[in-house]
Amino acid sequence: MSAHEIPIYQVDAFTSERFRGNPAAVCPLTSWLPDELLQNIAAENNLSETAYFVPNGEGFELRWFTPACEVELCGHATLASAYVLFEELGFAGDVLRFRTRYRGEVSVTRRGKLLTLDFPANPALPVARNPELDAALGA
Repeated sequence: MSAHEIPIYQVDAFTSERFRGNPAAVCPLTSWLPDELLQNIAAENNLSETAYFVPNGEGFELRWFTPACEVELCGHATLASAYVLFEELGFAGDVLRFRTRYRGEVSVTRRGKLLTLDFPANPALPVARNPELDAALGA
């Protein structure tokens, strides 16, 4: 890959049919590019998310950008990244581990043709009741 060539895959996640599901762009990189360039590529792709990953030891680092900003977590673009690694780039294992900037480790497990996402859980926290919301919901 030269300095001007960045592979871009467009993957329809959550489907086995073309032109269905949730599309995401995926760009495998050998090292991180400047954030401004990652953002510009995502804006040019004009999909809800563009995922970028780079190798890191036995796993990968993974980041997601919308056309407007970087996001903390994106399920369908993670699934699309795993698909590219398994099906297009020949990753031989059955478990992919992605280190993310904001959410720690996420993983994708392959079982036959099925891919399973494993994301960190956020514990439920108590919140104060909102009278306006109660009224809107008829509570």
